[in-house]
Amino acid sequence: MLDQVQNDDVTAVMREIGKRARAAAHALAIAPTAVKNRALHAMANAIEADSDDILAANRKDVAAARENGISGAFINRLELDAAGIAAIAEGIRAIAALDDPIGDTIAEWDRPNGLTISRVRTPLGVIGVIYESRPNVTADAGALCLKAGNAVILRGGSDSARSARAIHTALKAGLAEAGLPEDAIQIVPTTDRAAVGEMLAGLSGNIDVIVPRGGKSLVARVQSEARVPVFAHLEGLCHIYVDKSADLDMARAIVVNAKMRRTGICGAAETLLIDRAAAEKFATPLIEALEDKGCLVRVDHDMIDYARGRDEADDTDWTTEYLDAIISVKLVDGISGAIEHIGKYSSHHTEAVIAEDHEVVARFFNEIDSAILLHNASTQFADGGEFGMGAEIGIATGKMHARGPVGVEQLTSFKYLVRGTGQTRT
Repeated sequence: MLDQVQNDDVTAVMREIGKRARAAAHALAIAPTAVKNRALHAMANAIEADSDDILAANRKDVAAARENGISGAFINRLELDAAGIAAIAEGIRAIAALDDPIGDTIAEWDRPNGLTISRVRTPLGVIGVIYESRPNVTADAGALCLKAGNAVILRGGSDSARSARAIHTALKAGLAEAGLPEDAIQIVPTTDRAAVGEMLAGLSGNIDVIVPRGGKSLVARVQSEARVPVFAHLEGLCHIYVDKSADLDMARAIVVNAKMRRTGICGAAETLLIDRAAAEKFATPLIEALEDKGCLVRVDHDMIDYARGRDEADDTDWTTEYLDAIISVKLVDGISGAIEHIGKYSSHHTEAVIAEDHEVVARFFNEIDSAILLHNASTQFADGGEFGMGAEIGIATGKMHARGPVGVEQLTSFKYLVRGTGQTRT
C-alpha cells in the first residue's frame, strides 16, 4: 500500500502507475470486442461473488463517515446495499451489451483525385478519473474505459477508499480471467493529496485526459492545476421551470420526483421557478406536495403570500447545490424570466421545462445553454444509463469534445485513414 511508504515516494510510485497504464493501454487498443466483453461479464460476476466483502468494506466507510460528522446527503451517496451491488453488476453487463465504438467509421468520403478518406474512432489512451464519495464510480469508470479501449487510473475519495478497493479487486479478477492486463484498471492506493497533484501533472505524459467527478472545490482544483485536457463535471445546480401552460398534476409529479427521488445525485432539482402569471394555480400545490415528501422549501420574498411560515431564500440559495431534501422556489416573469434566472445561476448541467405551450418549449430549448434540457420530464433522467449508454463517468458541463453524459463514445477520439491508388501531389 502506498499509504505505507514515505511521502517522498509518492511521485515515483505514481509515475510507475502511469507507465504501467500506458503499456496496458496499447493492449486494450487492439483487444477484440469479444475479449473486452468477456472481461466485463467476468467483472460483473466477480462483483456479485464478492458482494459480502464489498458490503463489509462499505459498512466500515459509512461508520467512519458518521463518526466524522459527514452529512446525511453525503452518506446517502456513499452507502451500498445488496440492491446497489446488483445494480453495479447489471450496469457492467449493460456496458458489455453496447456496441464497441473502436474502429467504427464515423464518416467516409471520396475526393476528386481518387483518394478515399474515412474518420474512425480510436481510444483516448489513458484516462485519469478523480472522484469523491460514490463507490459505484469505481465500477462504472473502469468498465466504460475498458469498453472504449482505454486504460484508467482511478483516484477515489478517502471516505470511500475501502469500498473502492474492494470493488477494484473484483474488476482485476475480471481482467485476469479474460487475459487482459490487470494494469488496465488501476486504483491509486493512497489518500495523499500529492497523488492527485501528480495525476493533474500528467504522470510524465502518461495521462491523456482527466475526468473529475465531485464537488465544486474538487473540480475547481482540477481545472486550475491540470496540465492535460479535462472533461469537467461541475456541480448539478439544476432548475425546473413551470410555465402557466403546464398541467398541474404533471407538474406536481415531475417536481416531486426531480427533487425527492434521490436528493444526493447531481441531477436532483435544486431550484423551482414558477410562472408569476400562474402563481395562484401552482405555488401552493407544488410547495405542499414537496413538503408532504419531507422537503424543506425556501421561497423568495415575492412568494410569501403563497408560502407563509416558510424560510425565505437569500442570494446564496440560488447558487447552492443542496444535495439534500431542500429546494429554493421563485416566481419569474414567464419564460423570459426563467431564461434570465437560469442563465445567471445555472451550472449548465440540467434544466427542465413543464409546459404545453410549444413556443415556450422552443425558446427554452433554443435559448438555454446547458448540457441537458428536458421537456415535461424529471431532471433525474440526466443519467448515462437512462440515455441508453449503459452507464457514465459523469455529466460533462463544458463544451469541448464531450458534453452531457460521458459514456463509451465520449471516451474515444478518432483518426483519419486515407486510401489511395498511387496518387502524388503536384
